[in-house]
Amino acid sequence: MSTTIDVPESSNVAKSKAVLVAPPRPGGWKKGVAIMDFILRLGAIAASLGAAATMGTSDQTLPFFTQFFQFEASYDSFTTFQFFVIIMALVAGYLVLSLPFSVVAIIRPHAVGPRLFLIILDTVFLTLATASGASAAAIVYLAHNGNQDSNWLAICNQFGDFCAQTSGAVVSSFVAVVILVLLVVMSALALRRH
Repeated sequence: MSTTIDVPESSNVAKSKAVLVAPPRPGGWKKGVAIMDFILRLGAIAASLGAAATMGTSDQTLPFFTQFFQFEASYDSFTTFQFFVIIMALVAGYLVLSLPFSVVAIIRPHAVGPRLFLIILDTVFLTLATASGASAAAIVYLAHNGNQDSNWLAICNQFGDFCAQTSGAVVSSFVAVVILVLLVVMSALALRRH
């Protein structure tokens, strides 16, 4: 003889549920850094191309009295501005050519080779962009303010459009420099072993 007793569960007893934790995906945060790297490269391309194009098209002519007697301000009148246009075009070209390596870093986030290649060349072109932007900024400053000790007159009172274009190009180049700094830092972080 056997007897069965049914005991109902109390509502006060807490039921525990199993928590499902997904294993970390391969790549993880390094893949996110690689995607951000690609997006920043696109922004740096736009900034450096904009700087080169704006400086390369800066030109203003002031007519005086006759058509034979004119004053002209153009980027090719200043070797510093020529250097700026060439370097910013080179930086933009490098950034376009670095996009496939950035895509490889997205597909294979733990690959060291492409990241090491990018960090070395990013540093080289960061240096070039900084040098060209700083030298052009010095000439733009002289164009705006002049230098009384050297008897250099400010030309921006007469050539307002030219000065506005060159100033915009310098600002755009420094935007590209800041983005390149971020790219170098992000690549260095992604090269860590963790």
